Amino acid sequence: MTDLARTPTQLGNFIRRTRKKHALNQTQLGAKAGLRQETISLIEAGNPAAKIETILAVLAALDLEFRIVPRTRGGAKDIEDIF
Repeated sequence: MTDLARTPTQLGNFIRRTRKKHALNQTQLGAKAGLRQETISLIEAGNPAAKIETILAVLAALDLEFRIVPRTRGGAKDIEDIF
């Protein structure tokens, strides 16, 4: 699975969809990541203040990884239409 997220909101939406595919609620994901349910909620809502360490913990708990690749053409609006 390869998805593109360029904004905190897009990343939060992706995390929410993946959590639901894994049949986890926010509390269960938080427990797997060593975080509070409230933190998972903030991330899924697109809170831009989330620390990278926190995002990485959530991604690891969902068996995902963070990759850096060259940016593709297209604006943020074009990408949001995908989601």
